[in-house]
Amino acid sequence: MLELLDNNYVRIIGSTLAVYLFIVVAIRLFGKKELAQLSIVDLVFILLISNSVQNAMVGPDSSLSGGLVAATTLFLVNYLLKYLQYRFPRFGKIVEGDAIMLVYEGKYIDAHLKKARITQEEIMEAVREHGVASIEEVNLAIMEVDGSISVLSNKFQKKTTRKRKVRKNISKK
Repeated sequence: MLELLDNNYVRIIGSTLAVYLFIVVAIRLFGKKELAQLSIVDLVFILLISNSVQNAMVGPDSSLSGGLVAATTLFLVNYLLKYLQYRFPRFGKIVEGDAIMLVYEGKYIDAHLKKARITQEEIMEAVREHGVASIEEVNLAIMEVDGSISVLSNKFQKKTTRKRKVRKNISKK
Protein backbone atom coordinates (compact mmCIF):
# COMPACT_ATOMS: atom_id res chain seq x y z
CA MET A 1 0.00 0.00 0.00
CA LEU A 2 2.87 2.35 0.74
CA GLU A 3 4.12 1.80 -2.79
CA LEU A 4 0.87 3.24 -4.20
CA LEU A 5 1.35 6.33 -2.09
CA ASP A 6 4.86 6.73 -3.43
CA ASN A 7 5.54 10.32 -4.43
CA ASN A 8 6.12 9.24 -8.03
CA TYR A 9 2.65 7.70 -8.30
CA VAL A 10 1.04 10.74 -6.71
CA ARG A 11 2.79 12.86 -9.35
CA ILE A 12 1.51 10.57 -12.12
CA ILE A 13 -2.05 10.80 -10.76
CA GLY A 14 -1.85 14.60 -10.53
CA SER A 15 -0.33 14.97 -13.99
CA THR A 16 -2.87 12.60 -15.53
CA LEU A 17 -5.76 14.50 -13.95
CA ALA A 18 -4.36 17.80 -15.20
CA VAL A 19 -3.91 16.50 -18.75
CA TYR A 20 -7.37 14.93 -18.82
CA LEU A 21 -9.07 18.11 -17.63
CA PHE A 22 -7.01 20.20 -20.05
CA ILE A 23 -8.06 18.04 -23.01
CA VAL A 24 -11.76 18.18 -21.97
CA VAL A 25 -11.63 21.99 -21.67
CA ALA A 26 -9.68 22.36 -24.94
CA ILE A 27 -12.18 20.24 -26.88
CA ARG A 28 -15.04 22.23 -25.33
CA LEU A 29 -13.40 25.54 -26.29
CA PHE A 30 -12.25 24.59 -29.78
CA GLY A 31 -15.54 23.08 -30.89
CA LYS A 32 -17.36 19.81 -30.84
CA LYS A 33 -17.60 19.35 -34.57
CA GLU A 34 -14.10 17.87 -34.42
CA LEU A 35 -15.48 14.87 -32.54
CA ALA A 36 -17.96 13.50 -35.05
CA GLN A 37 -16.38 14.55 -38.33
CA LEU A 38 -12.78 13.44 -38.30
CA SER A 39 -10.76 14.36 -41.33
CA ILE A 40 -7.22 13.12 -41.96
CA VAL A 41 -5.88 16.31 -40.39
CA ASP A 42 -8.05 15.76 -37.29
CA LEU A 43 -6.91 12.14 -36.96
CA VAL A 44 -3.24 13.13 -37.17
CA PHE A 45 -3.91 15.89 -34.64
CA ILE A 46 -5.48 13.46 -32.16
CA LEU A 47 -2.64 10.98 -32.56
CA LEU A 48 -0.05 13.68 -31.97
CA ILE A 49 -1.91 15.09 -28.97
CA SER A 50 -2.07 11.66 -27.35
CA ASN A 51 1.63 11.14 -27.96
CA SER A 52 2.60 14.58 -26.69
CA VAL A 53 0.66 14.33 -23.43
CA GLN A 54 1.76 10.79 -22.62
CA ASN A 55 5.11 11.97 -21.29
CA ALA A 56 3.41 14.74 -19.33
CA MET A 57 1.31 12.12 -17.55
CA VAL A 58 3.93 9.53 -16.66
CA GLY A 59 7.13 11.57 -16.93
CA PRO A 60 10.29 9.51 -16.79
CA ASP A 61 8.38 6.52 -15.33
CA SER A 62 7.74 4.34 -18.37
CA SER A 63 7.26 1.24 -16.23
CA LEU A 64 4.20 -0.97 -16.40
CA SER A 65 3.06 0.19 -12.98
CA GLY A 66 3.43 3.86 -13.98
CA GLY A 67 1.32 3.28 -17.11
CA LEU A 68 -1.28 1.36 -15.12
CA VAL A 69 -1.51 4.16 -12.55
CA ALA A 70 -2.05 6.71 -15.36
CA ALA A 71 -4.63 4.49 -17.11
CA THR A 72 -6.48 3.79 -13.85
CA THR A 73 -6.56 7.52 -13.11
CA LEU A 74 -8.04 8.18 -16.58
CA PHE A 75 -10.72 5.53 -16.08
CA LEU A 76 -11.62 6.87 -12.63
CA VAL A 77 -11.77 10.53 -13.61
CA ASN A 78 -13.78 9.65 -16.73
CA TYR A 79 -16.21 7.62 -14.62
CA LEU A 80 -16.47 10.48 -12.13
CA LEU A 81 -17.18 13.07 -14.84
CA LYS A 82 -19.82 10.83 -16.44
CA TYR A 83 -21.43 10.26 -13.05
CA LEU A 84 -21.46 13.99 -12.29
CA GLN A 85 -23.00 14.72 -15.70
CA TYR A 86 -25.72 12.18 -15.02
CA ARG A 87 -26.32 13.27 -11.43
CA PHE A 88 -26.17 17.02 -12.12
CA PRO A 89 -27.57 17.87 -15.57
CA ARG A 90 -26.41 21.50 -15.30
CA PHE A 91 -22.85 20.26 -14.86
CA GLY A 92 -23.33 18.07 -17.93
CA LYS A 93 -24.38 21.10 -19.97
CA ILE A 94 -21.28 22.97 -18.83
CA VAL A 95 -19.02 20.10 -19.88
CA GLU A 96 -20.75 19.05 -23.10
CA GLY A 97 -22.76 22.12 -24.10
CA ASP A 98 -26.13 22.14 -25.81
CA ALA A 99 -27.35 20.94 -29.17
CA ILE A 100 -27.41 23.73 -31.77
CA MET A 101 -30.17 24.12 -34.36
CA LEU A 102 -28.51 24.75 -37.74
CA VAL A 103 -31.44 24.58 -40.17
CA TYR A 104 -35.11 25.23 -39.54
CA GLU A 105 -37.80 24.72 -42.17
CA GLY A 106 -35.37 24.77 -45.07
CA LYS A 107 -33.43 27.86 -43.98
CA TYR A 108 -29.96 28.13 -42.49
CA ILE A 109 -29.66 29.83 -39.12
CA ASP A 110 -26.52 31.86 -39.82
CA ALA A 111 -25.88 32.93 -36.22
CA HIS A 112 -25.93 29.28 -35.12
CA LEU A 113 -23.67 28.23 -38.00
CA LYS A 114 -21.17 30.82 -36.86
CA LYS A 115 -21.44 29.67 -33.23
CA ALA A 116 -20.90 26.03 -34.27
CA ARG A 117 -18.11 27.03 -36.68
CA ILE A 118 -19.67 25.01 -39.46
CA THR A 119 -20.11 25.91 -43.12
CA GLN A 120 -23.17 25.48 -45.31
CA GLU A 121 -21.17 22.99 -47.37
CA GLU A 122 -20.56 20.83 -44.29
CA ILE A 123 -24.28 20.89 -43.48
CA MET A 124 -25.11 19.92 -47.05
CA GLU A 125 -22.74 16.97 -46.74
CA ALA A 126 -24.62 15.81 -43.63
CA VAL A 127 -27.95 16.41 -45.36
CA ARG A 128 -26.89 14.27 -48.31
CA GLU A 129 -25.67 11.55 -45.93
CA HIS A 130 -29.23 11.46 -44.58
CA GLY A 131 -30.59 10.94 -48.10
CA VAL A 132 -31.97 14.43 -48.59
CA ALA A 133 -31.25 16.26 -51.85
CA SER A 134 -31.71 19.93 -50.92
CA ILE A 135 -31.75 22.17 -47.89
CA GLU A 136 -35.33 23.19 -48.69
CA GLU A 137 -36.44 19.64 -47.84
CA VAL A 138 -34.92 19.84 -44.36
CA ASN A 139 -37.33 20.56 -41.53
CA LEU A 140 -34.64 20.52 -38.89
CA ALA A 141 -30.88 19.99 -38.74
CA ILE A 142 -29.24 19.96 -35.34
CA MET A 143 -25.62 19.64 -34.26
CA GLU A 144 -25.82 17.26 -31.32
CA VAL A 145 -23.59 17.56 -28.26
CA ASP A 146 -21.35 14.81 -29.64
CA GLY A 147 -20.72 16.82 -32.83
CA SER A 148 -22.91 14.72 -35.11
CA ILE A 149 -25.61 16.35 -37.20
CA SER A 150 -29.17 15.04 -37.04
CA VAL A 151 -31.43 15.80 -39.99
CA LEU A 152 -35.21 15.58 -40.14
CA SER A 153 -36.76 16.12 -43.54
CA ASN A 154 -40.15 16.38 -45.19
CA LYS A 155 -39.61 12.93 -46.69
CA PHE A 156 -39.73 11.29 -43.30
CA GLN A 157 -42.87 12.98 -42.04
CA LYS A 158 -45.36 10.21 -42.16
CA LYS A 159 -48.75 10.57 -40.72
CA THR A 160 -49.64 7.29 -39.18
CA THR A 161 -53.12 6.24 -38.39
CA ARG A 162 -54.26 3.14 -36.70
CA LYS A 163 -56.84 1.23 -38.58
CA ARG A 164 -59.30 -0.78 -36.66
CA LYS A 165 -59.74 -4.28 -37.72
CA VAL A 166 -63.31 -4.86 -38.49
CA ARG A 167 -64.45 -8.36 -37.82
CA LYS A 168 -67.09 -9.62 -40.00
CA ASN A 169 -69.59 -11.68 -38.19
CA ILE A 170 -70.27 -14.54 -40.41
CA SER A 171 -73.13 -16.51 -39.19
CA LYS A 172 -73.72 -19.96 -40.42
CA LYS A 173 -77.11 -20.66 -41.71
